[in-house]
Amino acid sequence: MMFETWWLLALPLVFGLGWMAARFDVRQLISEQGALPRSYFKGLNFLLNEQPDQAIDAFVEVARLDPETTELHFALGALFRRRGETERAIRVHQNLATRPDLPEPEREHALFELGEDYLRAGLLDRAEESLRRLMSGPYAASAKRVLLELYEVEKEWQKAIDAARELQTLEQKSYSLQIAQFCCELAQDALQRKRPEDAVKWLNQAVAENPANVRAPILLGDVAAAAGDARAALGHWLGIEQQDASFLPLVAERVVKAYAALDEQGAALEWLRGLLKGKLAPEVLDTAYKAELDVNGPEAAAGLMREQLRRQPTLLALTKYFEAQAAVAAAAPATQTAVVAAAAGQADGADDGDEAKETTAIRDLLQLRTRNLARYTCRECGFRARLFYWQCPGCNRWETYAPRRSETLG
Repeated sequence: MMFETWWLLALPLVFGLGWMAARFDVRQLISEQGALPRSYFKGLNFLLNEQPDQAIDAFVEVARLDPETTELHFALGALFRRRGETERAIRVHQNLATRPDLPEPEREHALFELGEDYLRAGLLDRAEESLRRLMSGPYAASAKRVLLELYEVEKEWQKAIDAARELQTLEQKSYSLQIAQFCCELAQDALQRKRPEDAVKWLNQAVAENPANVRAPILLGDVAAAAGDARAALGHWLGIEQQDASFLPLVAERVVKAYAALDEQGAALEWLRGLLKGKLAPEVLDTAYKAELDVNGPEAAAGLMREQLRRQPTLLALTKYFEAQAAVAAAAPATQTAVVAAAAGQADGADDGDEAKETTAIRDLLQLRTRNLARYTCRECGFRARLFYWQCPGCNRWETYAPRRSETLG
């Protein structure tokens, strides 16, 4: 009975304490809001309404009235950088980083933001210097990610490999795809300097880092071809089918040249005709057409394109067909005119000449329409390009281009 009485007496006390605490919180919130300038709320309102220019003006006024608002300075610097005003962003973050009374976590934040400002402004040495001061602490991983981006811009591939390995340890996340590509970049640099042994070393390291990497065997084939070993080059290039057959079109022209060096053009044509019967036909169409034209002449090339149109009609195949027909007409115009004139008179010969002109006109029209038709498309940012890139020029991601071009009329 005494226990129940105690609870009855305690309940009003607890309720009263809660009411007093709530009133205290409300008063504190009102006090804090009253301490903030009106420009602060105006800036927030502009941001919510997607009016960054007016928001910056309002926040600049707040920063002028209250220099101690560090979070506002960070927001202001980020807004400047987003608008491309890197000089103003650098000035804001420099003032923060050099303030003697700034706590260490906020100083590290300012250094990180300053590094990003320098990177955006193209001041790469200063960006690296600023970010290198953050190799430990809460901003270490973020700083290393920005450094990795910086090294890619500078094409400092060895430093990029080191930064990627450090990030693997910090984040427990695999960077093998990027490291393999950095090794391939170093291999290409070695090839340009006429140092094939170094190139092979880097390419073998790329394969060890990422066995699924297709670029390394392509470059190993290039090394073998440059050394005059066409058979070894074919082994590397044709072996790509075991990794990812969709990349075979990237080496189609190389394969044709290697077979030609071995005087085995027939084997190249057989290989290309086999690809024309599958899903890779649009990608190897141009190479197959040129190879057939060079080996067997325009009539055979026209026949190959006619067969392809029956099997898989595309605008590009139609263009190649009319190119071959125009080549046939141009190959022996005098002979055709003489035969036609003897059999049916000069008028029919004129008609034959008109037909050749029509074929040429159709070819020119189709070539004009398909010249910019097929494009490689980045699956991350949608950037479209005529050439295949291992690193997208739009978003700088690695291996985001599928080796197949999209044929659109848009």
